[in-house]
Amino acid sequence: MAGLLLREQPHRRYNPLDDTWVLVSPQRTKRPWRGRQESIPDKKLPAYDPECYLCPGNRRAGGRRNPNYRSTFAFDNDFAALKPRLRQDIPQDSSILKAVPERGICRVLCFSPRHDLSLAQMTQPEVRRVVEAWMREQCALARRSFIHYIQIFENKGEMMGCSNPHPHCQIWAQEGVPDCAARELVCQEQYRERTRHCLLCDYLGLELSLKERIIGQNEGFVALVPFWAVWPFETLLLSKKHHALLPELGARERENLASLMLRLTARYDNLFQISFPYSMGWHQTPAHGKEYPGAHLHAHFYPPLLRSATVRKFMVGYEMLAEPQRDLTPEAGAARLRDQPEQRFE
Repeated sequence: MAGLLLREQPHRRYNPLDDTWVLVSPQRTKRPWRGRQESIPDKKLPAYDPECYLCPGNRRAGGRRNPNYRSTFAFDNDFAALKPRLRQDIPQDSSILKAVPERGICRVLCFSPRHDLSLAQMTQPEVRRVVEAWMREQCALARRSFIHYIQIFENKGEMMGCSNPHPHCQIWAQEGVPDCAARELVCQEQYRERTRHCLLCDYLGLELSLKERIIGQNEGFVALVPFWAVWPFETLLLSKKHHALLPELGARERENLASLMLRLTARYDNLFQISFPYSMGWHQTPAHGKEYPGAHLHAHFYPPLLRSATVRKFMVGYEMLAEPQRDLTPEAGAARLRDQPEQRFE
């Protein structure tokens, strides 16, 4: 479709990464808003909180005491969603009612000893140490023979269900490959079988030539709003070189990744002058088993805010019963983010 039509009339966009569609309705951005307004949290956090179970030296909810760590700190989640040892007698003999045991390990990674920082407020060396901690954790978990997939993700902010503002993420390693990652792996392999090319390498080449959805880039990574974005300010972070896993990144690429993550999260915060909420996570190849040569290392950022710091997008009605829908076009979202300074507001 011509660019004018994409900007002005309803249309559907295809997501080749997971074989889904999104309805885009740009004309709806002109409608008046009389929906829910939420108050802006006005909290100035302390650098250290004696009541925080993630701060250095404090006792966690599970009873153990944190060391007086000075950089990143990782530990087994005290209330893990997955366990490494299970009974194996779950019934699984029905074609309709199916259940299978799922073993796994859940880790928590604190980004910093400071309680009052987010990635956007850290220094580039500090963000690089987070990247390197992800790599160490992934390598250690992949050595466990029953682990087949490792999901690194961060829920930032109360709006995303984060139970503690101390900067941290989670790493869930499990026996099976979860649905979202599995769909992407299948789509990437099918594209490679058809074309002998990598789907995200080809897609990145298109975006770099068009430039309209690019937010920022350096020699190692690109941040962009994907053509098929569902969330208003959704972004995709892609390695320029074809990598399958975070541990494959060299020293220069780790520095590039830290730099771009810092600039992207600062742009998010500058958009509405708040600590911008989001869920983000890395998609990579499985730890063991089938090879996926078409899989390309990337991270998704899914922020909920829509019009301002007080108005967010909800997945309701049509989106729960039919398919995802958005009003603000990906191109408009990218332009808004691209226009923000790379240094976070004070």
